[in-house]
Amino acid sequence: MRKINKQNCPASFDLWLQKKPSNQNENQWYQTLFTNRKWDVIADLSLHNSQEQNFLCAYCCTRISGESLDTKNEHVVARSIAPNRSLDFTNIVASCKNRTSCDATKENKALPLTPLMDECETELKFKISGRVEGLTDRAKESIKVLNLGSKDFNNHGLIEKRKQLSHALLWTNGINPDDGLEDDELIKTVIEDLLTPKNGCLAPFAPVVVNILKGWLEEA
Repeated sequence: MRKINKQNCPASFDLWLQKKPSNQNENQWYQTLFTNRKWDVIADLSLHNSQEQNFLCAYCCTRISGESLDTKNEHVVARSIAPNRSLDFTNIVASCKNRTSCDATKENKALPLTPLMDECETELKFKISGRVEGLTDRAKESIKVLNLGSKDFNNHGLIEKRKQLSHALLWTNGINPDDGLEDDELIKTVIEDLLTPKNGCLAPFAPVVVNILKGWLEEA
């Protein structure tokens, strides 16, 4: 995960909020977006959230386009848990549509560690193998809920994808994943480059590689 800083919601969604009738609650009015086929508002919300996240899934950090093919609007605190937050833009992020992780496995479960918390970048430890380790109880539970791949049998596909793309990013930046790197200043330069969006986008799993590199700095 990477910390998401929520900003202002898209104008079309804000207008929809203002139109909410007094006889419908927040959850009902959000659902009406779909029953009334307000695809333009839904599409604006998906694209806006994706842009806000530099086109990375809020949970696994794979690439998303902001379009319905691979992106969906996801309530961090599920609507079944907090229906009064159904229209709260600060509770809505863009998730990938991977069938074995993220929104697909979270469903209506509680998520104790979220991408809206600063700690999401420090309580998860990503490894060069592609696996992820939770450093706190809430991190371990969140990995389980999102099926982010703490062990190969949990989500081998995501682990392998994360490993391959992370290795590719390291090689691109002149780092042999098997050897590591002892030059602290170079590591810091690579981290800064990885976290600098190009045309509004970050490379898939860039925050994962940054997490790995920061781990190397701590171990140095």
